[in-house]
Amino acid sequence: MALQKSVLTLDDLARLSAEELGGLYQAGDVPANLAVLNGATRGRMLAVTALDGSPLAGLVRTIAASRFFPWEGKSFDTRARKSGHGDNRLRLPFYRGHWFGFRTRFGRSLLDGAECIMLDYDSVANPRPVRRIRDELREVVPGLYMGPAMWRRRKGGPLLLLWFALDTRQSR
Repeated sequence: MALQKSVLTLDDLARLSAEELGGLYQAGDVPANLAVLNGATRGRMLAVTALDGSPLAGLVRTIAASRFFPWEGKSFDTRARKSGHGDNRLRLPFYRGHWFGFRTRFGRSLLDGAECIMLDYDSVANPRPVRRIRDELREVVPGLYMGPAMWRRRKGGPLLLLWFALDTRQSR
């Protein structure tokens, strides 16, 4: 896929539309085990699907790339090859910490049914609204993972909220 070969960084991914990100995600790969994600990964919110194509989309992407955006990425601990856990790293003006834990495992994507890495936030340690979030990941180039963040609705399929990426080649 020509698009995949031209995407090498978080900045490259951030220039793509939500539709292009979806195509890239579908063409992505799943690693043999989750250990490749161990540690702190650098993250970037790429696109909010409801804003894609609107004048606000560019502003949101600029803010997401700035040092003022509070989400730094995710940290992973995969003691087993096929499962693990992790959390989100946030940086606020007077606080830096780890929030919103998740469990990781391999499973089927809610978007296309193909294999993916699932990040499940359904834990009593998380606030109720966060428990309904599910992230997915696939590797799009070596060390660069991306996927959707979705809201699990009570009825119907998942609601695609945004696209994000994690770079295991750089940590924060």
